Amino acid sequence: MPRRRTSSSTGSTTGTTAPTTTPRNRTPQPVRVRRRSFGDFVKAFFAFVALAVLLVGVPGALATQIGWPLPNGVPSLDWLQQEITVQTFLNILTVVVWLAWAQFTACVLVEMKAALSGVGVPGRVPGAGPSQLLARQLVAALLLVGATAASFAPGLSQLGQSGYDANQKPTVAAAQQTPGFFAQQQEQAADTASALAEQASHAASHADAGGSTAKQGDTKYYRIQPPEGRHHDSLWEIAERHLGDGRRYKEIFELNKDRIQPDGSKLSEASLIRPGWIMEMPGDARGGELVEMPDEAPNVSPDVQQQIADYAQTGDHAQGGGSGAQGGGHEHAGGGPSASQVSLPEQRPAPDSGHQQATGVDAESDSSFGLPEALLGAPLLAAGLLGALGRRRRQALWQSAFGAVGGRRGMEPPTPSGDAQDVQDALLVGADPEGVRLLDRSLRGLAASLAEESRALPVVYAAWLSNGDLHLQLAQPAGKPPAPWQQGQDQTFWMLARTDAERYDDVDTAAPYPGLVSLGTMDDSRLLLNLEAVPGIVSLSGREADRAAVFASVAAELATNGWSDRMTITLVGFGEDLTPLAPNRIRHLEDIEALVETMEAETRQRRGALGAAGHDSVLTGRTGPAQHTRWAPHLVLLAAQPSAEDAVKLAELAADASRLGIGYLVGTETGDLPGAAWEMEITGRGKLLAPLLGLELDAQLLPVAQQRAVVELFVEADPERESDRPANTPPFLVDISEQGRPAVYARLVGPYEIIGLDTPDGERSALLHEALALLLLHREGVHPRVLSSALWPRGVTDDVRDALLDRLRDWLGADPDGTPRLGRDATGRLTLAKSVVSDLDVLRSLYHEATQGKGVDSRAVRGRLLTDALVLVRGPLLADRPEGRYRWLGHEIVDAQLPLLVADTGLALCEFHMEKNRAEKAIEALEAALRTAPADERLWHELLRATHATGDTSRLTALATDLIGRSGARGLPPRTEALLDELLPTWRDAIAAVG
Repeated sequence: MPRRRTSSSTGSTTGTTAPTTTPRNRTPQPVRVRRRSFGDFVKAFFAFVALAVLLVGVPGALATQIGWPLPNGVPSLDWLQQEITVQTFLNILTVVVWLAWAQFTACVLVEMKAALSGVGVPGRVPGAGPSQLLARQLVAALLLVGATAASFAPGLSQLGQSGYDANQKPTVAAAQQTPGFFAQQQEQAADTASALAEQASHAASHADAGGSTAKQGDTKYYRIQPPEGRHHDSLWEIAERHLGDGRRYKEIFELNKDRIQPDGSKLSEASLIRPGWIMEMPGDARGGELVEMPDEAPNVSPDVQQQIADYAQTGDHAQGGGSGAQGGGHEHAGGGPSASQVSLPEQRPAPDSGHQQATGVDAESDSSFGLPEALLGAPLLAAGLLGALGRRRRQALWQSAFGAVGGRRGMEPPTPSGDAQDVQDALLVGADPEGVRLLDRSLRGLAASLAEESRALPVVYAAWLSNGDLHLQLAQPAGKPPAPWQQGQDQTFWMLARTDAERYDDVDTAAPYPGLVSLGTMDDSRLLLNLEAVPGIVSLSGREADRAAVFASVAAELATNGWSDRMTITLVGFGEDLTPLAPNRIRHLEDIEALVETMEAETRQRRGALGAAGHDSVLTGRTGPAQHTRWAPHLVLLAAQPSAEDAVKLAELAADASRLGIGYLVGTETGDLPGAAWEMEITGRGKLLAPLLGLELDAQLLPVAQQRAVVELFVEADPERESDRPANTPPFLVDISEQGRPAVYARLVGPYEIIGLDTPDGERSALLHEALALLLLHREGVHPRVLSSALWPRGVTDDVRDALLDRLRDWLGADPDGTPRLGRDATGRLTLAKSVVSDLDVLRSLYHEATQGKGVDSRAVRGRLLTDALVLVRGPLLADRPEGRYRWLGHEIVDAQLPLLVADTGLALCEFHMEKNRAEKAIEALEAALRTAPADERLWHELLRATHATGDTSRLTALATDLIGRSGARGLPPRTEALLDELLPTWRDAIAAVG
């Protein structure tokens, strides 16, 4: 793609031309360690003398030499008639000097407070531009050589040496006119880095001089510090402080992985460390008293010394855990499959011996950098859940916008946390929506091709997905498959290559095999068993917890997948809490008695319907004229083993079930179930075994902890859910005052533009821009694996991802206090500093402040904020994004949130103007909102009312004509017609007369 140009102009919304030069962003680089010079101490000495003279000497001299300059009593009229003498001038001058001293003292106090507290923006003393600048320089010079200079210096980084702009700018301009501010922050960042280098040099020099007798290579230890405020220690920051490079956190992790900590737990993930843990450090670690040796830790308690000594004894432990369960795929030998065999197709890639998948229920706590493996290894299940969750959230959003009475329930969906956040991230990483789309199109395309040839659908027992290719295993030979399908290893396999599947378009035909569901993988091939076609019951034996994980996975995938139509899933004796996943698909029954009664009635009904239609089975019905009416699949999942009597009844019902489109999956403790056509077993190590079918799979599971977290996500997104919580606050609010100007400003609403950063060189510029956009849309944090899966949907190695993050961190640079603008939170997720802001953040903050903040009590403030908000809107989100990139936006609801936010802003501003009968201003606001939200019916209704308020009937008629033209063949919505009848009863005749 062509390189995107970023702007660093200080142009306002009026469109001023950007200057030709842009300030270079000084990102954190390895700094040259130097000692404090003699000049630094001289500067600090003179700064101390100057502050002493100005703060103490001046008032002392005034008090002792001149005295009190003001009258000792209340002045009378005679005082005004007195002669003006030299003493009068001296008194006036003394008052001025006292005021100047007071102002300078206030400046020093403000700068000292900012330095000691570490805030990035010191308060402004009114009218004290030069005085505050002098105070800042003196305080910085004094504190720079102190023992805590590195921690004080960040608070001194603000407007630098440019003075103050006395002109107050509008809110939008304050958010955008920032480059001059960037240059000063970047210069101060360099000074901060120098101060850090000096402190590190001083500490190392002290250690070499006698603070420690440890030599290079000696073992050192570090104790994880408790959090300070919202700041939590991390391996990255420890490596940055004591090894000089945060990327060396992997060395610390490898030294301490799986070693027993003082609290009995182990370090298993680099992102998860706890206060009080001991970390062995590489031999070149530096940092004074924070790096502690077991025998030389005088500044810690005896208990901590003992903990470090005990931990040191674990240094020779066996690194790494035991090997996981090996695949050992069982390959069935023999000819074509019979009714009791499912064979692995020959067209499959060679197994990867280095790949192991943790799927056992007992290992449900296993994770990949904090994410549950069970969902990472279930791409079709994850895609279905993610798609259903997105639809649920959009439904809640629209219902909130158009159905709420007396105000919005909240535009922002609740931000998940804990297990729910991990599961959501796992869904984002593991989902394969493209695979689901290809599978759905391939199956429907096959059905359409067979219907064109007047051929019946063959009975399919299973489908295999192998390296993107789709293999269907037929119950019996069915002739030559229609193009582009090919015959597989024998006449019972039909195969479709991925490249051929990508050429399929959407077709309007019923899903032919809605009962397909993922069971697991074997030699990197994924098996989908067609439960609907099995000639009898499918039994599953094993421990109750293991069976429950299989049943939950099957139910969740059937309820949310993309290749089924009008699926009904009946859960018996389990899974009542799963119904929120798909209330229209999932039905829960308490016991087998209710199930038998229900299924007897349905079996009779389906048999009669098939006979009346003249079909042998649902497969022939799905390709005929009645394909959308009577042939919806019904799958029964019974977790508990039935009694002998109930088992016989189920066997009778299931004997003819495959012809009727009904499938049964029944749990059993013994593995002996009457009427079971296929028998499977789930082991505690996550293996799904079916010896008679020739299968040994790594089972697809949904353990109970992840099941609960998935359900929590859906419950929180339920549009019908009653909530006592107030309307959700935006996840990130921006300081919209003059002092809140950001360091980096990204414009996402409209064409993508970044202010405050140079355009990266090379082909990686597009990736960096896309990564920044993803982070800006998720201020709560983005898991590194979510970021990599979004940028590289087909996968990427960790070293490539880490290299991109390093480049992104360098590109964004650091705040004046030296903190990188790209950081990590306590869970290891990537977060942006508050100094990196997008126009969407500003838009949300302006609307929130106007409707729930200062604008509630001040009409003038509300109008200004709403006007500024609409000025920010330049088009749809990321309007110029290149084709093929930003596919992760398909999982987001921001494209639905933005038009609603703009519409709400336009409606609020319209109401503001109509309160004063300013119809033209209201029309202007509505038209501005309609450019981004043209389909919002509320905006058109208010536009009709505002136009009616002008009294111009012809203008109202023209607007009605335009609305009719936009509505097309569907015609006007009923509510719009009713409103026109109220405002312009003759609108139909008038429009007909116009033509």
